[in-house]
Amino acid sequence: MRYVLMIAALAALGACGRGVPEGARVVVAGDSVMAWNRIDGQSVADVLSARLGQSVGDVSLPLAQVAGGRGALNIPNQLRGVTADWIVLNGGANDLGVGCDCTDCDAVVDGLIGPDGQTGAIPALVKALRAKGSRVVWADYYTSPRYAGTACTGPYQTMEDRLYRMAAADDGISVVDMEDVLTPDQTDLFDADRLHPSPAGSKRIGNLIADQIPALAQP
Repeated sequence: MRYVLMIAALAALGACGRGVPEGARVVVAGDSVMAWNRIDGQSVADVLSARLGQSVGDVSLPLAQVAGGRGALNIPNQLRGVTADWIVLNGGANDLGVGCDCTDCDAVVDGLIGPDGQTGAIPALVKALRAKGSRVVWADYYTSPRYAGTACTGPYQTMEDRLYRMAAADDGISVVDMEDVLTPDQTDLFDADRLHPSPAGSKRIGNLIADQIPALAQP
């Protein structure tokens, strides 16, 4: 029961402020990394909105998965019916958390994104967004203090390598590595759970992503 209540609380927290303003040219989707700090107006989408000087949609939710999850806890479902010039998203951590332990993740990773970066749930989602005319910025995960130095970093490195192969095949896809701005030794950039970004961490992520959207960025 405690686990169920925790899920409900996270979902309620993540739902605060979700939505896509009319005419939004940028929409953020994904999991708790994107949704974190939303209740305080300091999420990644909030940072992007301030940096770009315009409204930014946000449909991200904690616990969301790429290949699993129901309703808005499935990231492709978050983007159903959404059209925007730029889609910013992440995902895969919760799929790995549900589908494998850190030493036996090959099948789950392959289901998310294949070795050539062209097969799996992530490329299928990105290709569908590109077919609608959206440019895509995929935010690759950082290593959090909770998992630094453990076997759990292995599957994420494999995913990162494959994400860059995916992006190399289409100049409408960009991959940003959140570890370029968040490293596990910078504890002030992480929340008390040593997993999610603090407001300062979300700000760094938002600014990193904004640099990939030069056509809309403010001088």
